[in-house]
Amino acid sequence: MIFIPLLMLMILFSVLAVHFKDLIYSVIFLASSSLTLALLFFVLQAPDIAITEAAVNAGLVTLIYMIVIRKTRRLEE
Repeated sequence: MIFIPLLMLMILFSVLAVHFKDLIYSVIFLASSSLTLALLFFVLQAPDIAITEAAVNAGLVTLIYMIVIRKTRRLEE
């Protein structure tokens, strides 16, 4: 029963990640989408994949994105 709301929340976070021009907001929404996907895996009774998704994609990849964004210069329009 919780599968459909989590799926809709993941889609919403993904659309918001593409919509925002500020890269920091996009990375935050991408991490939120990844955490929601980890919850979906947990609901589908795949806790090992859920833990891997949360640790690698939501944690490590988000950290790498943030470091790269901080090292680049911003061009204000």
